[in-house]
Amino acid sequence: MMKRISANITGRINWFWRLLMTGFCFALFGIGGLLLSLIWFNLLLIFQRNEDKRCHLARHSISFSFRLFLFLTRKLGVLDYHFRGLDKLRVDKGCLIVANHPTLLDYVILASKLPDVDCIVKAALLRNPFVSGAIRSARYLINRDAETLLPVCRDRLVSGHNILIFPEGTRTTPGHPISLQRGAANIAVRCECDLRIIHITCSQKMLDKKSKWYQIPPKKPVYTITIGDQLTNADFAVDTENGHAVAARQLNRQLTQLLTPSN
Repeated sequence: MMKRISANITGRINWFWRLLMTGFCFALFGIGGLLLSLIWFNLLLIFQRNEDKRCHLARHSISFSFRLFLFLTRKLGVLDYHFRGLDKLRVDKGCLIVANHPTLLDYVILASKLPDVDCIVKAALLRNPFVSGAIRSARYLINRDAETLLPVCRDRLVSGHNILIFPEGTRTTPGHPISLQRGAANIAVRCECDLRIIHITCSQKMLDKKSKWYQIPPKKPVYTITIGDQLTNADFAVDTENGHAVAARQLNRQLTQLLTPSN
């Protein structure tokens, strides 16, 4: 009986500690984002006139800040994470990286290990003062108009850049099957690039579409990021313009199966 009471007290203390540290980490994340936007990225504009080098420095700065943030969350006991098959990403060139999107931190975790990756983001994020500066400085791709987005994607993929996209467009709704928009499939088919599949899971319900930051799970959440197989363009290539729409629909169905959790 005493052991059970002691375990309950310890569990409550641990929960309260993780609540406090989660609030601290997110406050730090927001402050860091503002400082990068207001100070560091503006300094880059002044001292680095070459646009490509400035973009490179901005992306590596973002990646470093994410690594620092995740280091703190791990050390403070807020969460943990590990990668499976990370070496696969290091050989990809001109590849479209597609991942499922269960939580708010998916991009942060991936970008911490992919400092040079392009990313397709929603236009609405440009109105967010905490991330708008990073989006502009890193020259991320804005998902505003497919007609203008596709040529830019093609140029960057041909030049050897990898592009990260979450085909769902937003975080997965808990209890519902994932539903993919067709943007990723259209880019892959029309830009004739390879695809790298990434699957993200979280051991606890945290920071999903229906959760607030302060809704802390009873146990420390652990993220598992599994780098999956590569789909080559030969698997879904088409010969004629009229076949693009059909190929994109077929590829979208295949991606839905690949990104759906197995349990």
